[in-house]
Amino acid sequence: MGIFSWILMGLIAGALAKWIMPGKDPGGFFVTILIGIAGGFLGGFIGSTLGFGTVSGFDLRSLGLAIGGALILLFGYRQLKQNRE
Repeated sequence: MGIFSWILMGLIAGALAKWIMPGKDPGGFFVTILIGIAGGFLGGFIGSTLGFGTVSGFDLRSLGLAIGGALILLFGYRQLKQNRE
């Protein structure tokens, strides 16, 4: 996947993760993309470790792994933020 595909996948995965897990989070468009891209990497790592495959192209399985990774990152971020308050 090229850099533009990763950005597009990150935008979609991050937006869907925030839609699934709504809440007040700082950051806007760029933070959503970064969470989605990092979630794609995390989802690909977890998927390959568990034998589900990797994020290798723009398909539903890869999108699902990226969304799952973004949800994990969003949950972890909120836990860290909550513990600091």
